[in-house]
Amino acid sequence: MESPLKPGRRLDVQSLRVLAHPLRLRILDILRLDGPSNSTRLAEQVGESTGTVSWHLRQLAQHGLIEEDPGPGSKRERWWRAPTRSGVFDTGDLAEDPASREAVADHLEEILRWSFHRAARHLRSDLPGEWRDAGNLSAWTGLRLTAAQLAALTDELTQVVERYLPAPGDEAPHGSRPVVAQFQVFPTTPEEAPS
Repeated sequence: MESPLKPGRRLDVQSLRVLAHPLRLRILDILRLDGPSNSTRLAEQVGESTGTVSWHLRQLAQHGLIEEDPGPGSKRERWWRAPTRSGVFDTGDLAEDPASREAVADHLEEILRWSFHRAARHLRSDLPGEWRDAGNLSAWTGLRLTAAQLAALTDELTQVVERYLPAPGDEAPHGSRPVVAQFQVFPTTPEEAPS
């Protein structure tokens, strides 16, 4: 099934380095979940100065990771939004260059830290029971797969999640709220494997 997001551009090493910064990742997350915002509102949300947030917004925009939102802004205040296209990034493209592999690892480690933060925040939230119980934090450790099976599993899980993504311009259903679907699918390394 085709993703409702517009086709993305390939992320390069410089873009990955920009995304590896925790504040930039947090800003991008807010724009994706809460919609367009300006530097003043974002600064309040992340507890930083407007100048600092503005600088990070420019870095994200320079690499095409966010875009200016012409809607609510004025000549005095710029609003930003997450693009409706996804970033496409294939680690295989960067595997031959050690500096690129390091940028990929830095980016993915920051994503993992932020994913853990989101899950931990959810566990401590005061959401009503129907919302708290609707999600799931699980780990299946009994899988034994070939590389091809692992790739197929990842593809299938991605397709399931993408079926729930709204098409651009779709209104959110009444009573809905932003939801993050995050999963990690990876082979264990020899140190983690049972002896």
